[in-house]
Amino acid sequence: MPVPVPRQRAIPAVESGQAPAVAQGGPLKEEAHRNATAGATSATHTLLLIEDDPAGLPIVPDVLDSSGKPVRVRTARNLTEAERLLTDDVHCILLDLALPAPGRARGEDADELAVLRHVLQLAPRHAVLALTASGDAERGAEAVRVGAQDYLFRDELDGRLLSRAIRYAVERKRSDTAERRLAEGKLRAQENRRLERGLLPTPLLEGSSLRFAARYRPGRSRALLGGDFYDAVRTPDGTVHAMIGDVCGHGPDEAALGVELRIAWRALTLAGLCGDELLGTLQEVLEHERADEEIFATLCTVDIAPDGRRAGLCLAGHPSPLVARPGRAPKLLPYENNGPALGLLPGARWPRMQVELGAEWSLMLYTDGLIEGRVGTGGERLGQDGMVDMIRRQLAEGLRGEDLLRAAVSEVRDLNGGELTDDVAVVLLDRTA
Repeated sequence: MPVPVPRQRAIPAVESGQAPAVAQGGPLKEEAHRNATAGATSATHTLLLIEDDPAGLPIVPDVLDSSGKPVRVRTARNLTEAERLLTDDVHCILLDLALPAPGRARGEDADELAVLRHVLQLAPRHAVLALTASGDAERGAEAVRVGAQDYLFRDELDGRLLSRAIRYAVERKRSDTAERRLAEGKLRAQENRRLERGLLPTPLLEGSSLRFAARYRPGRSRALLGGDFYDAVRTPDGTVHAMIGDVCGHGPDEAALGVELRIAWRALTLAGLCGDELLGTLQEVLEHERADEEIFATLCTVDIAPDGRRAGLCLAGHPSPLVARPGRAPKLLPYENNGPALGLLPGARWPRMQVELGAEWSLMLYTDGLIEGRVGTGGERLGQDGMVDMIRRQLAEGLRGEDLLRAAVSEVRDLNGGELTDDVAVVLLDRTA
């Protein structure tokens, strides 16, 4: 069965610039055509009129846009024509609410606003003005509640009123769209923050006498999670295991890989793996999960004995931790046996070094974002020596725990002259006598 071809729309000459034939709506309609034709070549906006009897609609001349230019009028007798004529230059739709909905004849019992709902689905980004009978304000108000920007009475329509209504409808639609996008953006940001916050670790140190503190600042703008990662757990034998790592790069893929490595480290540690065996398995995880063969990760792990006086240390291309003891200057733990970063050398080994901590100490693990910030306006970086001096001074000022980490990250940022481009993670374990 052939598909019926819609009749030609009522005002073709308005858009073509040709002189129109006299419309059936009388002198007023003819004058509207002449005025619209005169401004068609300079019009910048188009009004799509959806009306099954456009000749009977008393649209007056001189409908102007916000810049004072004539508005081009395009007419559709039904929704099929409207869909065909709804091009990018249409900025407002004037819809007769009496138009029958698809599949229903005029006057047939149906949802009074079915045609409006159909148009709103057809043109979700366009401003819509509802046209209703004089005195039917209730139906017009319901149309606005459903989604139209405003409503007008057929018998009270004039050019000045329509021009103002069009400008208002377009601006209101823009405002509604911007408000919706802003709300959607806020919702996505809140969801991302909840997700990223949920991916940060909750240390499992129940039963340990050690105090734990951490500070995290991602390098990505407006992100909560970067490629740095850390964790700490206590195994049933009383050993406290802590680690900190850094995936090369700063994007969401690196952040996701860091989370995977952290979770894998926790699972393997709780399963009893330690030292070289643990790092070798983590390298296998990295090699399997990374998106590119050039991606690697540095890692520092410590396992502190139940008595708290000594620890095992493994370094995989990572800066050595800092230890501070009462009456002694802070210093870096030995790093001569530093192994390669994870993902660089297949079959690599990572020696485990035994270090003596003593009865009272503070052990700080950190990523290179803390030491690679610049100092002043020159190219000099803070470095490990500068960091050790900074921590020594802050300890002398009485800073401890979370306050110490907050001050350290803040001072590094200030020395850099602004936000750090690299992720920063710092973990502090304290043991008091």
